[in-house]
Amino acid sequence: MIRRAGEMREQVRENMRGGTGAVLFRHCFEPEEFAAKVRLCARLSLPPGASIGPHPHEKEDEIYIITSGQGLLDDGTTKTPVSAGDAVLTGRGQSHAIANAGDADLEFIAVIVCYPE
Repeated sequence: MIRRAGEMREQVRENMRGGTGAVLFRHCFEPEEFAAKVRLCARLSLPPGASIGPHPHEKEDEIYIITSGQGLLDDGTTKTPVSAGDAVLTGRGQSHAIANAGDADLEFIAVIVCYPE
């Protein structure tokens, strides 16, 4: 299956998970299109100053693949700069937050996969 960029459902979430500003989602694929249990597969864009607040991942893993921009990833104990080409894995009950730390949009692919029940 191929989903062209112009065919992706767009969604804007304000103050996501207690963060600041608006996050633009471009849903690459919808959860029901997968045979596996996937909760999210989307391209996210955070403008300068925007963030996604801290949130845990219980019984699921979330992957971020940074495609452009500069971010600051907070895992609850440390804040680490991330940029294009970096990948982040959070799961097993861990929490994370991410903020745009640059002057351009921070863009990344986010995929959430659920553990078997």
